[in-house]
Amino acid sequence: MARAEIPDGLPLSAIAARVQPFVAARERLLPVALPLGNHLPNGGVQRGTTVVVDGRRGVGVTTTTLMLAAAATTTGEWAAIVDPDGTVGARAAADAGVELERCAVVRRVPRDRWSAVVAALLDGAALVAATVPDRLRPGDARRLIAKARERSSVLVAVGPWPVEAALRLHVEPSAWERASSGLLTRRDIVVHVEGRGVRAPMRLAHAV
Repeated sequence: MARAEIPDGLPLSAIAARVQPFVAARERLLPVALPLGNHLPNGGVQRGTTVVVDGRRGVGVTTTTLMLAAAATTTGEWAAIVDPDGTVGARAAADAGVELERCAVVRRVPRDRWSAVVAALLDGAALVAATVPDRLRPGDARRLIAKARERSSVLVAVGPWPVEAALRLHVEPSAWERASSGLLTRRDIVVHVEGRGVRAPMRLAHAV
């Protein structure tokens, strides 16, 4: 998995250059693999839209986000992940179907540059998944929605998103299963999907 550190003063054009230039495809849909794709409109996420993923830490938010990121890399395009807390690992990404050679992870993004960095990445990647800082201003959020629409990219906002979005995926807590030895073996990730054209709440089986 490619990793990118953003030093102070780095031009935004240089940030976008760290991922392959985006070339618009004929299809407006990025297909999402099963089982998540079964519960999304037309089986995927539309280019030019914003998707929100939220939920408590440790319940499957990162796994759900990586499933969406895989939708870009499996079509031969780039995904970028803004991961200030360092929660995204290469093994978890690969397990979720992300092609690591087409995924850039950006860490240590200053809060006051977060919106600018995400906007720059939307210029170069088919999908950008970014952990949202606390108290993001609605005006900044709307500008990023407009940027994603303009570039025909998908913005996946992870966390408290203050304005509208095409889809909202809320990940809820679920119980782990234990083997006879007492070790945790697997759990279900419960995701409620809201938005036009979606089905009822879904349950994803995620083996550990």
